[in-house]
Amino acid sequence: MDSKPDIIPDISPERQPLLKHLTELRKRLLWSIVIMGVGMAIAYLFVDPIYGFLVKPLAESMGPGDSHRMIYTSLTEAFFTSMKVSFFAGVFLTFPFLLWQVWLFIAPGLYKNERKTFLPFLVETPVLFFIGGAVSYYMVLPMAWPFFLSFQTTSAETALPIQLEARISEYLDFVMGLVFAFGLCFQLPVLLVLMAKAGMVTADSLVKRRKYAIVTIFVVAAILTPPDVLSQTLLAVPLLLLYELSIFLVRHVQKPKQPL
Repeated sequence: MDSKPDIIPDISPERQPLLKHLTELRKRLLWSIVIMGVGMAIAYLFVDPIYGFLVKPLAESMGPGDSHRMIYTSLTEAFFTSMKVSFFAGVFLTFPFLLWQVWLFIAPGLYKNERKTFLPFLVETPVLFFIGGAVSYYMVLPMAWPFFLSFQTTSAETALPIQLEARISEYLDFVMGLVFAFGLCFQLPVLLVLMAKAGMVTADSLVKRRKYAIVTIFVVAAILTPPDVLSQTLLAVPLLLLYELSIFLVRHVQKPKQPL
C-alpha cells in the first residue's frame, strides 16, 4: 500500500516576512504589557500619594475645613478606583517606553534617512504629552473647580443647604480623562508635521483652513473641558498657538514642489 505523502506547510517567501513581522509585533506587545504592569504595580504602592496629588486642586479650591470630604457609595468602589489610579499612573509613567517599543518595531523597515527624520518625533511626543497633562492639572483644574463649587448654597439661601459630596470614582475619572485628553491634544504639531513630510498637507493649506481650525479647536475644547468659558479658553488658546507653531514647522519640512 502506498503511503500518503507528507503534508508540508506552504510557507512561501511572501509569507515569511509577514510571519516575522507578526512575531516581532507580539514580542513588542508583550514587552509593553509587562512594563505597563510593572509600572502599575509600582504606582499601586504609592496610590495614596498619587490620589492626594490628583485631589489637591479640589481641596485647595474648597479651602480649609474638616467638613470637606469625598465619598464612595459601594463596597468595591474605593478598591477599583485605586486600581484605576494605579493603571493611569502606570501608563502615564511608562508612556515613553511604550513609544520606544513602537519605534523598535517600525525602525527596521525604514531607511537610514527616514530613521533620522522620525527619531526626533519619538522624543517630542512624550514631552508634549507631559506638557499637556501639566497644563490641565496646574492651569485648567484650579480655574474650573471654583465654577462648580459656586453652585453650593447655605441654609440661609435655600431651604436646605446644597453641598458638594463628590464620589471618588467620578472625580478621578474626570481628572484622569482630562489629563489624557490634554496630553493627546498637544500632539497636534507632531501630527501635522508628519502629515507634511508625507505630502498630505502644506503650510499654505493650513493657512487657508485656519478659520475652520479655530472653530474645530473651540468645539474640541468645549467637549473636553468643564462647561465654563475660562476652562475652554485655557485649552483652546494653547491649541491655537500649537497650530500656528505647526504652520511654521511645516514650512521648513514640507516637500518642495517639483518643477513642471
